[in-house]
This record gives sequence, C-alpha cells and structure tokens, in this order.
Amino acid sequence: MKQDSSYISIDEFEILSSFIYRKSGIKLENNKAYFMNNRVQKRLKDLNFASISDYIRYLKFSDRDGKELQQLLNQVTINETFFFRDYPQLEAFVECLKDVVNKKMETNHYSLNIWSAGCSTGEEPYTLSIILHEILDDIDKWKVKIIASDIDEEALHKAESGIYDYRSLKETPEEYINTYFSFEPSINKYSVQKNIRSKINFEHLNLNDKHSMRSKNNFDIIFCRNVLIYFDDESRKRAVEYFYSALNKNGYIFLGSSESMGRITSAFKLLRINNKYLVYSKE
Repeated sequence: MKQDSSYISIDEFEILSSFIYRKSGIKLENNKAYFMNNRVQKRLKDLNFASISDYIRYLKFSDRDGKELQQLLNQVTINETFFFRDYPQLEAFVECLKDVVNKKMETNHYSLNIWSAGCSTGEEPYTLSIILHEILDDIDKWKVKIIASDIDEEALHKAESGIYDYRSLKETPEEYINTYFSFEPSINKYSVQKNIRSKINFEHLNLNDKHSMRSKNNFDIIFCRNVLIYFDDESRKRAVEYFYSALNKNGYIFLGSSESMGRITSAFKLLRINNKYLVYSKE
C-alpha cells in the first residue's frame, strides 16, 4: 500500500488524542497537532498503512495486545534530559536526603526508598544514585532502592543499558565522570558503573494506572519532574493522590522547577530549602 502523507485532520487528531488520554492520562492540546502528525506519519510508514484513518481503525479494533499503542506512546512522549539537570534543585535534594538519613539513623533503620517517576532514559535515577554514593560514606550498610519508572518502553531500554554520549553528561562535574563512568572507546560513549546501576530497578509504569500505582508505597523521596505538565487537571490530581499515598510521613516530593502543587492539592506542606528552593513534604 502506498503511504498517504496528508496532514492529520482535526477529527483524526481529536480521536487519537482522546484515545491516548484514556489509555495513559497524557493530554495533547490542539496546538500539538503538528507534533502528533509527525509521530503518526512515522507509524504509518513503519506499518505500511495507507492513511491515518486506517491506523486509527487498527488501534481501536486490531491492537489487542496493546503493542502498537505502546509504540505510539513511545513516539509522543518527549525524552530530553541529561545528568545533573537543575543543579540547584539537586542541592535541595541533598539537604532533604540528609534529613531523612539522620532520622533513620536515630532509629537504626538503615533503608532508603526513592522513586524517580517519569525517569525517561535514566539520567535522573542514575544522578540520584551518584549523589547517594557521595553523601553516604557507609552506603553498603544501607538497603537502598531506587525505583525508576516510565511509560515509554524504548526510553526504559536505553536507561537499562546505562550507556550515554557526552551530551548527556554536559552538566556533570568532571570528577563524577571520572569516578562513576567508564569510557568505551569502541563506541565513543560512557557507561554507568555497576555500583551506581545496582541500586536502581527500572519498570514500565503508567502514572494513571490505579492498580500499579496503589502497589507503590514506603517511599522516602519521590521525584516527578516535568511529567505532570503532560496531564490535564483530573489526571494530574489522580497521580498526585497516588504519590501522597506512596510517600512516607515526613517524606519529600520534587516537581519540575516550573511546576506547582498549588492548583492540584493542599495535602502537601510547601518547604523552602536553603531559603531558595521549594519542595513538598508529607506531614
């Protein structure tokens, strides 16, 4: 069949965006039509469909195992990130981490559970693991678990590989590159060292899937940066309620620097770390 390269219609965009929303909670506004068109055209070419309407029918009636929906979600999620992104916020994370560690040491409870929700290609959870190794002198004494989740399976595969080019390390201090990465000359890339990788469990997760989200609990710190911006108010509120349940008392949650809980919920306490950075805590 010959591919039809015609631009996605308003009706087709509304059908596809509604379908994506129902399945994932991701809300694509009308100004994303061009973005959606480019992604869908790639799927038409890969599957050799003649038209977008054929593709929609396939999604609705033939994609019984959900594999094509997952491929589409992989296309519409944006995975632009790098190690040590938003350094000032990570400094606030260090202060919160020290608070959690000190409280746990007082009760001889040597476990730390951290969740990187919307981890994309893995730079964030690996960054958190590096910071843990820097802060905890006796890290082997601790039972550390970092859950790194994302809805994009392709991004997770890259994250699990632990291999990155130098662009991903553009904000990483040179001493950390030398300590926690190994350069692979044959591919001109860097691999995350085993001790950093061993603390992280990657998993495929939809933040609006109630069964998966309700199974998450006992976290000391949650990172969900620049993820909720893709949700509408209802999906955003639902995800935040799950986060609240998953977080331990006095635990912390970090959003993106331009994001706020203000319009979502009043359940969390707003804190200012070092008189400049805002984080949220569960009282």
